[in-house]
This record gives sequence, structure tokens and C-alpha cells, in this order.
Amino acid sequence: MHHRPATVLSLSELRDWLLQHHSDTVDTDRLPAIRSELEQLGASTVPGAVVELGCYQGAMALWMRAVLDATGQRDRHVHVYDSFQGLPERGQKDPELFAAGYLRAEPEQVLALHDRWGRTPPTIHPGWFADTLPSQLPETIAFAYLDGDYYDSIHTCLSACVPRMAPGGTLIVDDYADLEANPKAWNGLPGVKAACEDYFDAPSPLEVISGAGDLAFGRYTAPAARGGR
Repeated sequence: MHHRPATVLSLSELRDWLLQHHSDTVDTDRLPAIRSELEQLGASTVPGAVVELGCYQGAMALWMRAVLDATGQRDRHVHVYDSFQGLPERGQKDPELFAAGYLRAEPEQVLALHDRWGRTPPTIHPGWFADTLPSQLPETIAFAYLDGDYYDSIHTCLSACVPRMAPGGTLIVDDYADLEANPKAWNGLPGVKAACEDYFDAPSPLEVISGAGDLAFGRYTAPAARGGR
């Protein structure tokens, strides 16, 4: 592929390429859902950074960077966090679906993917969430994408991110399957919803986002700042 100026490459071109080459982690529901969230963020005055917890090879991080650039948010920084050792051992609330080490990637893959498309790479934080998030998350988060797959990972991510969310900021939890709200949702990782309910002390405040297919997305919106404090 010939390099062209980043401004020439359209989001539709990038979307089509990601769906062709990274269909294991992004799909026709996830990409527009995240785009919509970031477009709304661009129309707001919510301060803070964008974070992705569980980035694998960086496909969604690249998509977020491109959408931010296209919506006048070039100065909004992206941080990504991943063990880069694949998935951890599953916990008691997680299914026997993946072996430990599955979805292993390298930070260099994230950098190379952004370079291919002429995009500013994110700040990469390698390590297990429990080790990196407490000290390496931005002070203020405008948008968070949690893709941790397992109960312990999601609980750790919520515990670290929610207190840092800017008023009005949003947090998306991938694989959050509420079958009452969306019977089509893929429910292969039930530990995710269980972690949300335990963290927020059920019932969970997450709003379900549905797609055309089996999208399992939950959205948390941080309360607006109270006046008069």
C-alpha cells in the first residue's frame, strides 16, 4: 500500500481495511459504535484522555486515533494497556473458552499498525492491569474502552478507571451481555457482566448498546459535575 497523507485516507477506507485484516477483534458493529461515542465526545467539552484496556495488535486503538483526528480531537491523547503476554489464567467466574496466553501480541505490532496509516501512535503501557493501571492511568479520562474478557480483569479496570472519569465521560465494556436488554448479544464471557454488577453493586448502571449482530456492549456515563461545591 502506498503511503498518502493521513488527511486523504478516509475513515471508510480504514474501516474496510480493518474489517478485512483484523476481523478477529473488530467488526461491523464495534467500529461504528466506538466512532459514535468519540464523535459525541468531540461535540462535548469533556476533558481528558482516551484509554483502551486490552489492545492486542492495536486495531481499535488505530480506529480511535483516526476518528479523533477526523473530529478535531488531534490533541486528545490515547493510552493503551495490555499484558502483551496474552490472556491470563481464567478465574472461577470465567468459562473454559481460551487457553492462557491466547491473543498474545507485541507492542511493536501496535506501533507498526499506526505507522502504516501515518497516525500518531498511542502511549503503550505493557504489563498486567493490576500492575500498570493504579500508577499509569491518566489523571482524567474522557473515554475508556475495556476489553479485558475476564472477571478479574474487568473488575480491576473498573476500579481503576471509574474514579478517574471526567464528568460526562463515557466508558464502554466489551463483551457485556445483558440478554434481557439484548437477546442477540454474545454471552461467551459472562464474567464480564458479573464483574460490572459486583463493582457497581448490582443492578449495574451500564446502558446496553445493541448492533445489527451479536454486539455485547455496555456503556457507563460518569455523572455530570454537581454545581455549587
